[in-house]
Amino acid sequence: MLGLGGPAASALAAPPTTQSTTAPKYWSFSPTPPMGWNSYDCWGGSVNEEQVLANARYMKERLLMHGWKYIVVDFRWYDSISPDNDHDINKQRAGAKLFADEFGRLTPATDRFPSAADGKGFKPLADQIHAMGLRFGVHLMRGIPRQAVNARTPIADSKFTAADAGNPKSTCSWCPDMFGVKDNEAGQAWYDAMFRLYASWGLDFVKVDDLSSPYSGREIEMIRTAIDRSGRAIVFSTSAGPTNVAKADHIASHANQWRISGDFWDRWKDLNHQFDLLAQWGNACGPGHFPDADMIPFGHIGIRCTIAGKDRQTRFTRDEQVALMSLWSLSSSPLMLGMHLPDNDEFTESLITNDEVLAIDQDPLAAGARRVSSVKGLEVWTKELANGSHAVGLFNRSDAAATATLPWADAGLTGKQSARDLWQRKDLGEFTDSISLPVPPHGAILLRLKASDR
Repeated sequence: MLGLGGPAASALAAPPTTQSTTAPKYWSFSPTPPMGWNSYDCWGGSVNEEQVLANARYMKERLLMHGWKYIVVDFRWYDSISPDNDHDINKQRAGAKLFADEFGRLTPATDRFPSAADGKGFKPLADQIHAMGLRFGVHLMRGIPRQAVNARTPIADSKFTAADAGNPKSTCSWCPDMFGVKDNEAGQAWYDAMFRLYASWGLDFVKVDDLSSPYSGREIEMIRTAIDRSGRAIVFSTSAGPTNVAKADHIASHANQWRISGDFWDRWKDLNHQFDLLAQWGNACGPGHFPDADMIPFGHIGIRCTIAGKDRQTRFTRDEQVALMSLWSLSSSPLMLGMHLPDNDEFTESLITNDEVLAIDQDPLAAGARRVSSVKGLEVWTKELANGSHAVGLFNRSDAAATATLPWADAGLTGKQSARDLWQRKDLGEFTDSISLPVPPHGAILLRLKASDR
């Protein structure tokens, strides 16, 4: 039996607070956490146009009505050949000639994205995705291509060359493509020119890698400026983590979402760790700015991305998948699916089309979750909702079934509360003072509590 309060509850770390007297305009680009699909967990850096469109069509037909709308092409779409494993890139592709325009800006590899031929870039693909009622995104690496710096390529609409903008002393430890950008007029001109082009393609979402750990605050600011100058509402995501919680105010003042961890995979140890990371960020989110718990590796993954295992169905158990979706939704995390959508089975589909669960993530208040207790692997999390009700997650991080209890006082509740199990889509009745329910190992129960007099 888990009781809340007492020494265990008081020892929980206080999360940071993100404050803003005036909401930045870009927070309105996505007032609730983005929901979509990302190609990385299946294909790493090798996805092609046919595979992207297959997932887009599935989203249009099966998921759009549930709020899923972003299609994101991840990692090294500008290289004809990309290793299946990130760790092999420096060894196999260092110095590879990358597709780019005359101003050094990276463009899609036309053998993988044939609609990009003749300088069209991603616009034809984005147009197809927009015609489905969806939104289009890409992954970028921080900085400026090394090949452009070495060739002193001119920067579009400026007096500078790439050599004026690039900083050869600033590199990514695991990707050989880019130099960091100098904090000067030429550096800003580079980012401005790049985002002008990508905005003209119809970009709606950008995930910029190698920004969060180590934290590249000045380049984050330059990217924010470039997006704003592009004139297009582009949602800005930073990666990979962990982002330092001390940067909460800064990152929320420049990005829509930021990674709280390194790459997340379908292993219990990864999910178990995510509880503690998300607890640190509980007060740092709100409409338009969200801590990002990373992509959701359910269903069929690892088709060509072998960095964390071979071609497989997710290694998460069904209870672990329920726990993940409950935790991400309570925490107002972006929801980015990693699986090959056309291969979804009935159970996977049920997880990502439960509108009552998704409504917790998409609640317009966009509050973060508060972990009110953690005792011997049993945890209770709460989240205030815009209509005055509360979402409650009962989690069991242990290896044995146990019962969790939430006394109303620990969640600021009083009187009779009606409880609904959101996964079972079943009303549980009225409860006075507390609620106690059994939770399976590595599992969760997600509830909505509403005062009975409402």
